[in-house]
Amino acid sequence: MGRKIAIVGAGAVGGYAGAHMVQAGEDVTFIDPWPEHVEHMRKHGLRVTHAMDVAEFSVPVRALHVTDAQQLAKEEPVDIAFVCMKSYDTAWATMLIRQYLAPDGYVVSLQNCMNEETIAGIVGWGKTLGCIASSITVNLPEPGHIHRGAGKGGAAHTVFRAGEVHGRITARAEEVCRLVGFSDSAKVTSNLWGERWSKLVANVMGNGLSACTGLPGGEVLQSEPLRRFSTRLGSEAIRVGQAHGYQLEEILHLPPETIARAGEGDEAAMRACDEQRF
Repeated sequence: MGRKIAIVGAGAVGGYAGAHMVQAGEDVTFIDPWPEHVEHMRKHGLRVTHAMDVAEFSVPVRALHVTDAQQLAKEEPVDIAFVCMKSYDTAWATMLIRQYLAPDGYVVSLQNCMNEETIAGIVGWGKTLGCIASSITVNLPEPGHIHRGAGKGGAAHTVFRAGEVHGRITARAEEVCRLVGFSDSAKVTSNLWGERWSKLVANVMGNGLSACTGLPGGEVLQSEPLRRFSTRLGSEAIRVGQAHGYQLEEILHLPPETIARAGEGDEAAMRACDEQRF
């Protein structure tokens, strides 16, 4: 308690994690580039709903337009800044919040993809941490409303994995874990880069196919040609990650090697893949 937190990007992941922090009593300021979203949060708070087994809630929040962020200069500095933007917005979002960081403050990439190097290029490696949100399934369907298309992961699946770029377990990595842990299950990882690449593989297997076909993930899975193509994409991404030296973690609740072999035509691996994915 008592830490000043900024969430740059109050979209699906940032809004979800941040709303739970607010609900737990943390000092959180949201900064977002979507004017209608900010205005709705100011008037009505932030609403969080789930598709399964979790009661919805709303919390009053402090929300700033990007153009209002300069007022942070008149306040206590930010201890922890979560950047929760799309990858192509990482650099400017980090630049925006850098000037308001406390001397020992730091920036956490709570994003898809591997953006820690971009953040470190602006604030330095010593002020850069990462946090993966695995199978979180959240979206922003309308201003002021975050929806999760599932229930909580809980003990069945660890959703958040927070870590230092150098792999050591530190007090600040544990603090990030505590904060995101208000939302769902969380752990501190000593393998940030392996976790990052493993999440990248999962995204490779679904996001692009959904985008180019217009089909949701479940319908992609039901189509055998698309499912096989998805596995081939995952297989290639795994082999590239292994060639880079990453120690990959479980992907879609499957050992990486099983997906890799399935994409290379191993029939037993293909059956194991299909059984788990269905």
